[in-house]
Formats: sequence, C-alpha cells, structure tokens
Amino acid sequence: MIWHLQDAKNNFSKVVQRARSEGPQTVTLRGERAAVVLSAEDYDRLSGKKKSLAEYLLTGPVWDDDFAEEVNRRSDTMIRDIDL
Repeated sequence: MIWHLQDAKNNFSKVVQRARSEGPQTVTLRGERAAVVLSAEDYDRLSGKKKSLAEYLLTGPVWDDDFAEEVNRRSDTMIRDIDL
C-alpha cells in the first residue's frame, strides 16, 4: 500500500501492522517515493545476516577422507624440497 507521509505519521501503528501482515508499505513525500516500511522478518531476509569468521569456517565444505589424509601426510616443516 502507498501512504502519504502525513497519513503514515498519523497511523504509524497501522502502517507497521500492515507491513507485518501484507508486506512492504511505501511512504511518499510530495508525490515521490521516500521510504518503505518492512516487517523485521522481511528486513532480516533482505539484509542477509553475515556469518562470523568462525561460523563461516565451521559451516564450510567437508573434506573427503582422501584429501584429509593427504593434508595429514604433508611435512610440518615450512621448508620443503621442490622439483622445478
């Protein structure tokens, strides 16, 4: 629904209720779109909560057993012979 700014101010609780039940509510100022009122659920979905580094690493891809064995076989030293 589209609300004129003054109407939205006078009926803010109704604007919020409709945002929660019907979806985004547009507010206009002098005939131009000025703002959109969203439910908290819509906002969270659209803003996409960022994971912390720990969450990102913990939910990353699982290594298969062959790859894990290969990593564990590698030398622990920082210097390794290379073949050029």
